[in-house]
Amino acid sequence: MKVVIVNCFDTYEDRVDLVHEFYKDQGFDVTVIQSDFRHFKKVHREETKEGFIFVKSNPYYKNLSIARLSSHYKYASNAFKIVEDIKPDLLYTFVPPNSLAQFAANYKRKHNTVKLILDLIDLWPETMPIGKAKKFPPFTFWGAMRDRSLKYADLVITECNLYQSVLGNALKGVKAETMYLAKKEINVISNPNLSKEEIHLAYLGSINNIIDIQKIKEIIEVINKMKPVTLHIIGDGESKQELIDAAKSAGATVEYHGKVYDPQEKQDIFDICHFGLNIMKDTVCVGLTMKSIDYFQAGLPILNNIQADTYDLVEGFNIGINVTDNNIEDVASKVINLDTSELLAMRDNTKSVFDSMFSEQAFRKKLVEIFNKL
Repeated sequence: MKVVIVNCFDTYEDRVDLVHEFYKDQGFDVTVIQSDFRHFKKVHREETKEGFIFVKSNPYYKNLSIARLSSHYKYASNAFKIVEDIKPDLLYTFVPPNSLAQFAANYKRKHNTVKLILDLIDLWPETMPIGKAKKFPPFTFWGAMRDRSLKYADLVITECNLYQSVLGNALKGVKAETMYLAKKEINVISNPNLSKEEIHLAYLGSINNIIDIQKIKEIIEVINKMKPVTLHIIGDGESKQELIDAAKSAGATVEYHGKVYDPQEKQDIFDICHFGLNIMKDTVCVGLTMKSIDYFQAGLPILNNIQADTYDLVEGFNIGINVTDNNIEDVASKVINLDTSELLAMRDNTKSVFDSMFSEQAFRKKLVEIFNKL
């Protein structure tokens, strides 16, 4: 059985690797077709990877631009020329870009015996911080490119339950499953050392225009009135200095660690933090973030304003505190009044949620269920 996995972004590569390894372990002939352009670094990939075909793609330097859309469309066209040559029995396509959904649907229409899976890792334009503009052309046409393709899939996978709610009628009559993001196991030792005199918060990941810096500032400001706050930042991005300045103006001490790749070094930072910040702008349509799964893997509870899936996990499993526009004072009070035993219990809960829902083992179990339903 021949399996082809089509993906554009290296930012999805952890999930791609897990899918690739799963089908390889079934004894199938598996090929991954992927763009050679690295989205975050904005450079072409130089290294090779076994089982992967990297397609030369046009560069772009702005995340919302005609050049980016053109690059994605050209890549999709070239990728599916390779798909035509391979003629897979199973075609597993990651979306976005939405043009990949369109090309995958067109391929299915021409080759109706192929099994087609569309894995929706993100929703464009719904998750983009462009306000009401996403409800008007050309953004509505952009979303429709994806929506009208879904009916051709034998299965649509969404990375969170929220996406199925948002897609609504576009999924009517389509078999759909949620398969959460996952991370491979890491070999680290955790020794939590939580200060009773001050509150340490962590921010992990890309520091961009979709995180709610103003809300982070408000949270720090209120906590800082009761106990001193130190913010540990791991990551980088165009809004890095804005976040640092906002935290300092709210009274926090800021420790900027930069990009940390060593798992143990990252764990050591998390082990002195009481909570990780999982705070994004309300206009962003997202039910789960990769940073939250990093926090979960480290056993770090979260201060969270992401709705739907993450909100429900926080409420249901006691793995942090949900933040709204109206409860920041209450959140701050809870943060400073939790004793060490309560915080450690919350950390245990958080790690258990990771193991049962976001680990490689949980991911593979879900893939088995999905594969058996095709």
